[in-house]
Amino acid sequence: MPAKNHLTSEQKEKLQKALKREDNGDIRERILILLLLNDGKTVPRNC
Repeated sequence: MPAKNHLTSEQKEKLQKALKREDNGDIRERILILLLLNDGKTVPRNC
């Protein structure tokens, strides 16, 4: 179960800025997963 709102507003803001400037797709995906989990959403796993 996702941990909704587990990030502070400062952490969320830093992750959003990092997502915009990051070139590495793997890192962008991990940041996006953290932000989605914080919003209470899950990420479907591709098989």
